[in-house]
Amino acid sequence: MLTTLSLVALGGAIGACLRFLTGAGIVRLLGHVEFPLAIMTVNIVGSFLMGVFVVAAAHRGLTQMSPFVMTGVLGGFTTFSAFSLETMTLIERGQVGSAVLYVALSVGLSVGGLALGLLAARSVFA
Repeated sequence: MLTTLSLVALGGAIGACLRFLTGAGIVRLLGHVEFPLAIMTVNIVGSFLMGVFVVAAAHRGLTQMSPFVMTGVLGGFTTFSAFSLETMTLIERGQVGSAVLYVALSVGLSVGGLALGLLAARSVFA
């Protein structure tokens, strides 16, 4: 149990660092924008990677890596708690239309990202 917890903690640290670097990279490329593009990006990419990992782990017998990869790395990388905060911030600023767009795009594209990850990985491991 302690080993698994250590792997989750290590993965979470890695994922959180990757989330920070992704956000910093987006700001560097696009500058500061009011729309929470960095958070949306990590949620979509994280969902895609989750889909890829689920299929790859099943085909390669790597499901024992799930605590490290899924709970740790991808759990630390994706940011639905920050997503909720950003949504409420947009609403409180009176940008309800942007909030609705943000929720729809984040959820829809994240589910789509996961589906694409599943399809991509299944085509590789089929």
